[in-house]
Amino acid sequence: MDHSHHQAVVEFSYALAFMTGLLGSGHCLGMCGGLVSAFFLKLQARGPWPYLAYHAARVAAYAMVGLLAALLGAVLVSTGRIGLAQGVLQIVAGAIVILLGLDLLGISPIRNAYGFAPIAWLRRQFADAARHGPVRGALIGGAINGLMPCSMTMAMAVQATTAPSPPEGMLLMLAFGAGTLPSMLSASWLFGRLGPRLRGWLLKGAALFVIALGVSTLWQGLRYFLVMVKLVA
Repeated sequence: MDHSHHQAVVEFSYALAFMTGLLGSGHCLGMCGGLVSAFFLKLQARGPWPYLAYHAARVAAYAMVGLLAALLGAVLVSTGRIGLAQGVLQIVAGAIVILLGLDLLGISPIRNAYGFAPIAWLRRQFADAARHGPVRGALIGGAINGLMPCSMTMAMAVQATTAPSPPEGMLLMLAFGAGTLPSMLSASWLFGRLGPRLRGWLLKGAALFVIALGVSTLWQGLRYFLVMVKLVA
């Protein structure tokens, strides 16, 4: 893959990740809007700093997940014949991302029940975060929010395993996190104002972007695998 093609693929992935986060606003509000609103009511935050701290920590958690996912992908690739393993990883990751996109649409044969940490533990930590004070509590709450189970976040994390390097995996998740900022920053105002029907349409749009990302990754992996098979045969 030449440099210009690689750059185009990377930029395409970042754009799809950002649009997934942006169009996933309805999903974010439906899943986390009430949670975030209740958290800040309990926090009794004044001024912009707790809000900025919360969402900076949330997006930073996404970035760390992307970095770790890309490192995991690099380890998996290094355990086999590098070229073939990279192609296989992309094919598998693409298929999983497609299934997660279908799960968001509600038509997947396999339902996602996995997260980055046990949900009960995350909920306890989130409930206790407010007692640490406005800014520190917001930092803790935001980081925990970024780790909560979600098919959309999980899809982006799986996609990050195929990133060419750990920094690019981190940037992919940062692009996704940036897309979620408009809705999540205004969650306390927007929650309840976007009706279920509009949230549903936004979620469908986000799911289609997730599926497009999965198809792109699977196709790249298949092409790369077939090239490497010919080279090592």
